[in-house]
Amino acid sequence: MPWTYILKCRDGSLYTGSTSDVERRVWEHNAGLIPGYTSTRRPVKLVFAHETERIDDAWALEKQIKGWRRAKKFALISGDYEQLVHLADTRRR
Repeated sequence: MPWTYILKCRDGSLYTGSTSDVERRVWEHNAGLIPGYTSTRRPVKLVFAHETERIDDAWALEKQIKGWRRAKKFALISGDYEQLVHLADTRRR
């Protein structure tokens, strides 16, 4: 099944991605096999993962999360859905 995931990097930054095998992908990031953003910020730690029915849904969620501010991402990671809704409403005003 497809997944959308968030990694916390060594420098405290967050990386959002999607994959069909989240455990393998986290290992690949930590092994330096994924070029780009995380390759210079290892080790990374999986802090959020959400399974979807279709890869298109995982990609759409990835893109949505990438557009969020840091505070909203941390609300999602911590499972604080009330704060997540508040941050979404604040952004619309």
